[in-house]
Amino acid sequence: MADIVTNSKARRDYHIIETFEAGIVLRGTEVKSLRAGKGQIVDAFARVDRGEAFLHNAHIDEYAQGNRQNHVPAAARKLLLHRSEIRKLEAYAEVKGHAIVPLAFYWKNGRVKVSLAVGRGKREFDKRENLKRRESDRELKQITMHRLKGR
Repeated sequence: MADIVTNSKARRDYHIIETFEAGIVLRGTEVKSLRAGKGQIVDAFARVDRGEAFLHNAHIDEYAQGNRQNHVPAAARKLLLHRSEIRKLEAYAEVKGHAIVPLAFYWKNGRVKVSLAVGRGKREFDKRENLKRRESDRELKQITMHRLKGR
């Protein structure tokens, strides 16, 4: 499972509650562009409209060798999920403070899949707490490595 594009801001800005795997409807030039690694999902989000899930703000660059029938880079793209999963996503999205964000695009059996996450927004002090914890872990690791080298 090789990631094509990852959303680095998602885990930093949200407490991940649940994850889903979804297929995505793409045109040929979009797939070719993703094969070249040309895309970003940092500001992307999913929304449920009339019983169907769509991914918004995911930017897939135009294919360089494409012709006038090339795709629109920032178009909304339909997500392929089971009806029960769509209902779950819809219920989560109705709760204030929850968002549906993509974590990554990846290949699975030759098809592009999207890892979706339902997240609750982190507050500023949560982010600072994570930074402090990471810093203390790094210092602890340095101290132990120092002691191991000293022997």
